[in-house]
Amino acid sequence: MTLAPRDRLIVALDVPGLEDARALVERLRGIASAFKVGSQLFTAAGPAAVELVRAEGGRVFLDLKYHDIPATVGSAVRAAARLGVSWLTVHATGGSAMLRAAATAAAEAGRDRPRVLAVTGLTSLDRAVLHRELRVPLAVAGHVVHLAGLARQAGCDGVVASPHEAGRIRGLLGRECLVVTPGVRPSGADAGDQARTATPAAARRAGADYVVVGRPITEAPDPAAAATAIVEELAAADR
Repeated sequence: MTLAPRDRLIVALDVPGLEDARALVERLRGIASAFKVGSQLFTAAGPAAVELVRAEGGRVFLDLKYHDIPATVGSAVRAAARLGVSWLTVHATGGSAMLRAAATAAAEAGRDRPRVLAVTGLTSLDRAVLHRELRVPLAVAGHVVHLAGLARQAGCDGVVASPHEAGRIRGLLGRECLVVTPGVRPSGADAGDQARTATPAAARRAGADYVVVGRPITEAPDPAAAATAIVEELAAADR
C-alpha cells in the first residue's frame, strides 16, 4: 500500500464535544487527513461528529467496536456506510457469523464502502488480565493472532492490533490485510492506560499501515507540532 506519511496517521478525537473536535481538526488541517471518532465523541455528538470531519475534507475512522448479534451488527454497519466513514471497527470476539455479517453489510455499499477492521485485543490488556480475569489460556500475542486470522477468514478487511503483534499478523496474513495500530506513543510520552505501546516508527516498521494517536497530540501544548513530528517519524521509517 503506497500512502503518504501524513495519510498513515489517524488522530483520535477523544474530546468532550463537537466544538473541541472542530478546533482540533482545524488546527491539524494540512497535517493529518484522517480522524478517529470513538465512543466518547460519538456519544456526545452523534453523526454530527462524522459530518464535521468529512466537511473538513477528512476521512473518518469510526471506532465504535460493534459487538452484538450478527443482524444488529449488520444493520449498524449499513448505517455507518451511509454516513460515509472510511473505516469502522467490530470486535473479533463476536465470532465468525458476526464478522461475516459486518463484512457483507459493508460490501453492499459498493466501491466507496467502509473497510471493516476487527479489534483483536485492547491495547490496555496484558497477560494478567487475559489469564486471570478473562480466563483465556493463550498468551496475548497468540490470542491476537488467532483472532486476526478468524477475522480475515470471515471477510474483514483488516485488524486493529497493538504494535507488538503487527509483525506477526503481517507475516501470517500478508500485504492485503490492513493493520491499524493504536497504543502508539512518541519516545518519552506517557503510556497512560496502555499496556502494549510502541513509537510511531517502530509500529510502521513492524508492518502497521496506519497508526492511531490520541493524547500525545490532543493534550500537547502545540497539537500541530506534535502531529507534524509523528508524520516526520513515519516518513523516516519508510526511508
